[in-house]
Amino acid sequence: MSEFIPLSVPNFCGNERKYVDEALDGAWVSTSGAKVGEMEECIAKYVGMPEAVCCASGSAGLHLAALVAGVKPGDEVIVPALTFIASVNPTTRYVGAEPVFFGCDETATMDPDAVEDFCANQCELKADGLYNKRTGAKVSALVLVHVFGNMADMPRFLRIAKDYKLTLIEDAAEALGTKYTEGELAGKFAGTMGDVGVYSFNGNKIITTGSGGVVVSNHPEWAARAKHLSTQAKTDLLQFKHDEVGYNYRMTNLQAAVGLAQLENVQWHLAQRKRVAALYEKYLPMLGDLVSTQAVPAQANHVYWMNSVILSESVKLSRDEVMAQMEARNIEMRPLFYPMHIMPPYKDATVHAPVAESVSSRGINLPSHGKLTEEQVRYIVESLKDILEQNK
Repeated sequence: MSEFIPLSVPNFCGNERKYVDEALDGAWVSTSGAKVGEMEECIAKYVGMPEAVCCASGSAGLHLAALVAGVKPGDEVIVPALTFIASVNPTTRYVGAEPVFFGCDETATMDPDAVEDFCANQCELKADGLYNKRTGAKVSALVLVHVFGNMADMPRFLRIAKDYKLTLIEDAAEALGTKYTEGELAGKFAGTMGDVGVYSFNGNKIITTGSGGVVVSNHPEWAARAKHLSTQAKTDLLQFKHDEVGYNYRMTNLQAAVGLAQLENVQWHLAQRKRVAALYEKYLPMLGDLVSTQAVPAQANHVYWMNSVILSESVKLSRDEVMAQMEARNIEMRPLFYPMHIMPPYKDATVHAPVAESVSSRGINLPSHGKLTEEQVRYIVESLKDILEQNK
């Protein structure tokens, strides 16, 4: 196949151009336009939350989440080692806190056993919260990432957060549409079960506003403060009075115009992801035990923001060599997230992640966007099979 197959591309199939033209014709292009509020109402209704706060990016949303959650300088925050760095920077270093990294289980999301063991055996629970016995620091929050759109073990993490007085921040950047279909949390969407949740609308996400995000919270006052902070903490529109340090984190009207059109077709976008995932499920078995895939919880769906494989240890080629050979066949691939604790900004952080490095070094994200055809998916898998079988 001669045509290039990209990892991810946005899909515009509705009223995007119409709504952007409306914003341009009305000269409302910045953060004050009506479409921002419309976007907030629509996304809140979709995920079943009372209010949503649109912001400039998922990273901005996570920073706001940490601020409204009360994470303080010197606090420690439980975070996954296998995630994008934007899950960690805004929730720890932006607010002066320190991360404590944890590895993943077979779902590629944070391992609840390791987190509970840390809380129970390496920390002390006091009247005002959980404290790390070794450092003496307060462990104030737990940041849970629904990696690649796969639901983390929310029943378990909700109990851990309650038992150990931890604020639960859900990073659902990749998981818009992921929800429980059975069990005690049936009908609940990723991002809506903890204290505060964040979605991303970056160009490669389920739906996009180019760059953008949204904050939701089960505490109405937290959502209100997030909105206040996102508008430079302005208390008087005319006189430009501000009551605390705020941020220029509001989504623009042009972004919201695109997002509204995308959200109108969110079920179609999700259906395309599901269609592509079903094609991979059809063809990946031809690789046998050369690869394994991300485990999916039985009681939740998976929106398959990314379809991923983990190379078997029997494969002689490195992950990067496999990707290079696939690229030579015009197939764009991406490694799994590089472990956070190996990067220079976090090399001195506390780590409980024995599995994350191994999974990261052998993991590959396959092209996963909604425009893929069956012919392309078959070509991707057949190419991967050919490369791996030549190098067993």
